[in-house]
Amino acid sequence: MTSPGRPPLSHLARSATALAAVVALSLGAVLAGQDQDTARFTSGIELVNVTATVTDDDGRFVDSLRKEDFSVYENGKSQEVSHFSSGRVPVSLGIALDASASMTQEKMAAARSAIDRFIFDLLDDDDEIFFMKFSSQARITQEWTTDRAAISRAVERVEASGGTAIYDAVAQALPVAASGQRRKKAILVISDGNDTSSDISAGLLRTRIRESEVLVYALGVDSAETRTTEAPRLPPRPFPTPRPFPWPGARRGGPQRMPPIIIGGGRPRVPTPGERVNGDALRLLTDDTGGRTEIVRGFSGLDGATARLASELSKQYYLGYSSTEPKDGRWHSIRVDVRDKKLNVRARRGYVAS
Repeated sequence: MTSPGRPPLSHLARSATALAAVVALSLGAVLAGQDQDTARFTSGIELVNVTATVTDDDGRFVDSLRKEDFSVYENGKSQEVSHFSSGRVPVSLGIALDASASMTQEKMAAARSAIDRFIFDLLDDDDEIFFMKFSSQARITQEWTTDRAAISRAVERVEASGGTAIYDAVAQALPVAASGQRRKKAILVISDGNDTSSDISAGLLRTRIRESEVLVYALGVDSAETRTTEAPRLPPRPFPTPRPFPWPGARRGGPQRMPPIIIGGGRPRVPTPGERVNGDALRLLTDDTGGRTEIVRGFSGLDGATARLASELSKQYYLGYSSTEPKDGRWHSIRVDVRDKKLNVRARRGYVAS
C-alpha cells in the first residue's frame, strides 16, 4: 500500500525508464553529430568541406602550412574556417580501368603492374577501394574492400574488348564513391583513349560531378610521342552561370540546362591503337572537384603517375566552414587562397547550395 499523495512504484519505474530513453536518444544524437565527417552539399548544409592541394612552382607538395595560412571565399565573400587538418586521412577510392579493344596485352600488363604497386605499396592499409572496368559498358567487379589481393584479382580478370564509355563509368562510380566510409572520397580513371560509347552526355555528367564532393582524378595514357606532363591548361570554354543551377529534367521556361559539351558524337566506335588522349575532355571531369588530369607517354609512365597521386592524397589539407550564403539552389563558387602567393592551390571550385 502506498502512502497518500505518493505515486505508485510502477508509475515511478515507468517514468524513470522514459527519462533514460530520452537521455539515451539525446546522447546518441550528439555522438552521431560528432561522427559526421563528410560535407553535405545538399539539403541542410551545416559544414562545407574542401580538400586543398598546395604545390610550389616546381610541382612539389607543400605540407607544412597552418590554418591561418589559408583564406576561403564563397561567391567572393570571406568565410571563417572552423575545421582544419593537415594530416593524412584514410581515403575511399574507386579505381576505374579502361578495358576497351585498344588495350593490348602489353598495355594491360603494364596497367596491372602499376595498379598492384599503387594499392600494395603506396596506399595506406586503412584505405578502402572498389574496382570498376569499363569498355562499351561500365561494371564494378570488386565492391568496397581493404583486401588488396581481392582488388588485384579483379584487375587480373579484365579482358579487353569494345568501345570506351568513360563518362558512363564516372557517372556510375560517383554515387558508389560517395557511399564510402572514409572522410576523403575519390575516383581514379585510367584510360588510353577518348569516350566513344557513353549514354550520358559530358554536360550532364559535369552537372552530377558538381553536385558531388568526390575528387576525380584521370590518368590518360597517350601512345603518341608526347612528354609526360599534366594535361595542358586550355582557355576555359564560355560557361554561363545558370539561374538557378540546372537540374536534370528542368521544364521549358524554367531553369536552363547546362549547355552540353559535345565531344565526338555519332554512333559508338571502337578506338584504334595509338589514338591520342583528349586531355581537355578529361579536365572537364576532374578540375571542378579539386582533382586533376595527368597525361603520360605510354604505360611505362603509369608507375610514376600513380606514385604522384598517392603522394598527393597523403599531403592534402582539409578545410571546413559554415557557409554564410543562402541555400538558393544555385552554384556557389569556392576559392581557396594561401598567404604565400608563390604557392599554387588546387581545390574544388564550388557546390550546389540546395
